[in-house]
Amino acid sequence: MKSALPLLLAAFLMTAAPALTAQSGSLGLPQSIAAGSAFSIPTAGSGQAVLYIVGPAQALRRDVQLGEPVSFPAGVLFNAGHYLAILVAQGSSLDAGQFDVVPAGPPASLSFLAEPSRLPVELQGGVSGTAYVFDAWRNLIVAPLPVTFQLEQASGSPQTQTVTTRNGVAWTRMNSASKEGAATFVARADSAAATRVIQEVPGDPCNLTITAQPDGQQVRIETAPLRDCSGNPIPDGTIVTFTENYNGMQSTVDVPLRHDVARVDMPAFIGATISAASGVVAGNQIRWGGSR
Repeated sequence: MKSALPLLLAAFLMTAAPALTAQSGSLGLPQSIAAGSAFSIPTAGSGQAVLYIVGPAQALRRDVQLGEPVSFPAGVLFNAGHYLAILVAQGSSLDAGQFDVVPAGPPASLSFLAEPSRLPVELQGGVSGTAYVFDAWRNLIVAPLPVTFQLEQASGSPQTQTVTTRNGVAWTRMNSASKEGAATFVARADSAAATRVIQEVPGDPCNLTITAQPDGQQVRIETAPLRDCSGNPIPDGTIVTFTENYNGMQSTVDVPLRHDVARVDMPAFIGATISAASGVVAGNQIRWGGSR
């Protein structure tokens, strides 16, 4: 039952004495203290008492000799928030007050979310970054602070933006590069920093073209090397769909790219039309006449 007593006392004070906002004569409280810092609470009077401090996720109990200060070493009270201090003296007399514990000092760590982890090149505003700023005790620092975001990519100059936090959070959007590769995304507030890696990959194929050559009783269809609109090679494994239409019949073959090229052998029907597509990108069409 000892561990529940501070919470019961706090509940009693909040229901029986909601107007109590400051200490009376026996208890002198600071208006606020920095999280994790050492502090003391002076007391007045004489005799024995018990001091309870109740707040977010923390409850402290100290035996008190009235008239002497109650000292708390660094690192004892570290969760930011609003606290009640309740002094219970012999004879069940009560004294109470309130104070705040505020985030301490400069930023010590960041929680950094970068999205997406993989995206196409040349995407305006495609990269988003969100940073939450914490002190050494993992309290969210809600006071405005500058956060610098830097996106360093495989091509071009790094993109840099400095954003002031609102309620402990800062966010930004940046563009993906024109060339594929790994991009390093860094958020920094004072000496605290966090890094994420974003993979920038080629976009959709651009200018898909095919050629046809006789190959015995079949015709060999081959794409030119596939590139996106920025000139980046399309990754191996990307599917190219070849379609042949002849005399009301249609046949399709899915072929993965290999070394930037896809090729397939199809029946050499005179008068057949052959085309290729990859995703939403369609290529040229060939009408097979047997002479090519």
